[in-house]
Amino acid sequence: MNKGFLSQYFEGVAIKRLRSVEVDTKKSNQHELNGVSMLRNILGAQRLINYPVQLIWLGGENEITTVSSTITWYNARENQNHRSAEYRLYFKKNDVMNLAQEGDLLVAAKMPSGDFHMIVVPFGSTYESQLLWLFGFSEEDSTNTFKFQPIEDDKDIKVNFAVRFILEELGIEIAEPENDHFDNILEPYLTTGFPTTSEFSKLAREKSGASSALEDPDNTFMQWIEYEERLFRRLEKQLVAKRLERGFVDGTEIDVDGFIKFSLSVQNRRKSRVGLALENHLQEVFSIHKLDFSRGKETENKAKPDFIFPNIQYYNDTKFPSSHLTMLGAKSTCKDRWRQVLSEAKRIQTKHLFTLEPGISENQTNEMQSQNVQLVLPAKLHTTYKEHQRSWLMNLGTFLEVVKGRQ
Repeated sequence: MNKGFLSQYFEGVAIKRLRSVEVDTKKSNQHELNGVSMLRNILGAQRLINYPVQLIWLGGENEITTVSSTITWYNARENQNHRSAEYRLYFKKNDVMNLAQEGDLLVAAKMPSGDFHMIVVPFGSTYESQLLWLFGFSEEDSTNTFKFQPIEDDKDIKVNFAVRFILEELGIEIAEPENDHFDNILEPYLTTGFPTTSEFSKLAREKSGASSALEDPDNTFMQWIEYEERLFRRLEKQLVAKRLERGFVDGTEIDVDGFIKFSLSVQNRRKSRVGLALENHLQEVFSIHKLDFSRGKETENKAKPDFIFPNIQYYNDTKFPSSHLTMLGAKSTCKDRWRQVLSEAKRIQTKHLFTLEPGISENQTNEMQSQNVQLVLPAKLHTTYKEHQRSWLMNLGTFLEVVKGRQ
């Protein structure tokens, strides 16, 4: 196990495509997985009865189902030494496997703690693309029988932004090795609470030690956004812990409503802050490059594109050529929300969309292209996409050159 690398969270992973007989109750009710011999690398050769498993279904945005259950794993020929082993894995009826369909990808993973996970994602989905990239598999590896991959050597990748992004989608908490460093920076906010998002973004830029946004906009932007994310999570953990220490008691009763309200406020802050941080750092890059732009100004039907270039005054001037206008939407994750940009800034035919989401599926990027949406990502995230997708992707530096050319 290497701290700061993928092996800190996973020892080994196996993948397979689910067959209809494994998920279709009309064809079988045995709750048995086929082609499981490679799972000996994860579960061993000994019989396991009621072995704990965490099942996760990742269907789409806010479509996550988690179930704690047990499996049975054994060699059906363990008393027949003259015959080759025939391993079987049985699972109990559960909400995750009830959602699974033929062709979906099943990821079986063992963590250093010994915990066993079974993760199911829909065929052709962004989650599928992300998990195949994360664990170093190709599409050709996903067949009806398990293929095993130990997390070692070149598969033991460093926990960078893309890895962190995917692990957090799986509900895995990332360990931070630099907490003392962050605590020194965040000490003033332990009494005053969260600063404004613009102040927090500025603090991240000042403390990150990033390179030049003028000479290397892609890497600098990634350093800013990742540093702010780590700062935020550390401050959030400190402030939430202090609030939980006080407890939730109203008189003599447990304040359930108060706890729920507090929990929702934490979740809503996470969602709103990351989007604003994204815009804050993009705005700083645009300012450093001396671009003329407007942020969050209203166009037709009260739509508010994140950025308009050169600015909203030129956009509203019907005599100004549309070919010299550019719009940029900014979404930390695309999911199904990328279509929102289609109704923004109607004078501009091609919509540019900046995101931090790694490994978006071919299905979605093909649809984006058909709808004249150009995806823009920091250069480092391009490697999480398939090779034939990368030629279409645009990085931040290239986008800046496009806007400069039009201005």
